[in-house]
Amino acid sequence: MTTVHSDQIVVEEYPATSPSLRLSVVTETWPPEINGVSLTLSRLVQGLCARNHQVQLIRPRQTRVDQALRHSGFEEVLMRGMPIPRYPELKLGLPGKRALIQAWTLRRPDLVHIATEGPLGWSALQAARRLRLPVTSDFRTNFHAYSQHYGVGWLRKPIVAYLRKFHNLTQLTMVPTQALRAELMNSGFQNVQVVARGVDTQLFNPARRSEALRASWGAQAHSLVLLVVGRLAAEKNLDMALRAFEAMRAKHADVKLVFVGDGPLREPLRQRCPQAVFAGMRPQDELATYYASADVFLFPSVTETFGNVTVEALASGLPVLAFDTAAAADWVRHDGNGWLVPVDDDAAYLRAAEDLAGQPARIAQAGARARAQVAQLDWQQIAHQVENLFLRAASNVTP
Repeated sequence: MTTVHSDQIVVEEYPATSPSLRLSVVTETWPPEINGVSLTLSRLVQGLCARNHQVQLIRPRQTRVDQALRHSGFEEVLMRGMPIPRYPELKLGLPGKRALIQAWTLRRPDLVHIATEGPLGWSALQAARRLRLPVTSDFRTNFHAYSQHYGVGWLRKPIVAYLRKFHNLTQLTMVPTQALRAELMNSGFQNVQVVARGVDTQLFNPARRSEALRASWGAQAHSLVLLVVGRLAAEKNLDMALRAFEAMRAKHADVKLVFVGDGPLREPLRQRCPQAVFAGMRPQDELATYYASADVFLFPSVTETFGNVTVEALASGLPVLAFDTAAAADWVRHDGNGWLVPVDDDAAYLRAAEDLAGQPARIAQAGARARAQVAQLDWQQIAHQVENLFLRAASNVTP
């Protein structure tokens, strides 16, 4: 054991038993909150624990009765939080630099990984730098792109400046696609590394198709069921989903539209399209059945960093109609397992939808090919890739 004095703070260093790492993972969202960040991060943490790493998860307390979990190789540290404006079901971690310095002084991690860039993430970054701990980060949400959908487009440049400063203070930033890596590096971000998102191919599987579920939607064997999954909010471009539905109905009378998810636009969407099915939030096992029981996955969003629902749909044998961006750009092959149209070309999206409505055989062929493209996205492989990045960062501390 050695004692290191860092900015007048006495730090006890305990060497880890190779190759195991002591990891502190900081996030402002975690299950049972349902969103792409919480679900994919939890799968990654499971994979890292399975690889014999010790994970300390630092997150906001979600409810007054929330209790920190602790079991072999995993422990939670709960911090103060508050509801996020417009996302009241999610929490924003409040600043906690002093508490983190104290915790990490008593038990020094080998590496700190920050998944979100809110106040808690910033506190973690400052605390880790104070203690000279190696830090890595994720870029998981396009906050700068969302700003235009909430009437604060003028904040885009300040948001990008903050995110650039945040991530450039870490040793590397993980992003899910090559396109996002190029975009960030063109904006001055440094040390950006592509790490794909995994998908549970056992859960999301064409074998889960349910004729009973289709019947509950009013669909018959020849019906064309369109599925939309995600938060019902402005940044998801859901007006395009409704327009695509109408375009397809003009060609194919028996078209059903199903929304899975919730959000501030649920009631406005219901009023505009009363014939649609609004299933609300569904548990993962039910969601897998929804995917497998539909015929075409509509994904009109252009603000995603990835879009986990895209690969979940493909794994379920559900072909995807999407703009050529985020996960769709990497995993959808046009006229193979789905259809891609140029970003922001709304007319092309509607034409593609209309064309598909008259070609059920083409849809069926794409569905048969959908799963093969994402079969390699196993979470254990992703955990192995992240493990190697963590080991490299932990051995190369930047003062």
